[in-house]
Amino acid sequence: MITQAITQQDRILVEQAQSATYLSYSPYSHFAVGAAVLLKNGKIIKGANQENVSYPVGICAERTTLATAQNLYPDTPIISIALAARDAEGNITNKIITPCGMCRQAIAECEKRYKQDIRIIMSSIDDIIAVDGINNLLPMAFL
Repeated sequence: MITQAITQQDRILVEQAQSATYLSYSPYSHFAVGAAVLLKNGKIIKGANQENVSYPVGICAERTTLATAQNLYPDTPIISIALAARDAEGNITNKIITPCGMCRQAIAECEKRYKQDIRIIMSSIDDIIAVDGINNLLPMAFL
């Protein structure tokens, strides 16, 4: 995996993902995940995980945010997505948050749809890591 230098724009998107953690509905895991995407038109869309007592019915922050962005701006490519999470005490996590397998595949589908890589920015309280393109996190995606 080739990590990229962190830009000011990345830091702003991480702050938006951190604020999105407050949109989380996570009464079962008590793990609030937020995501923020930057669209080519400059808009930032935020979303958060939404849990359900019937576990498979819940949805991750990444997929919530990607779906919202694609519904609001279906013809606008996604430039980057940032992730952040809060623990049960409400603190930003001390470990880097990465997309789960389903979310990695959803990001791959967005890259295919818009015919361009998406920058994935993963964060913790003390660190930010960014990669350009889901192939750095999901080799051999279903496409």
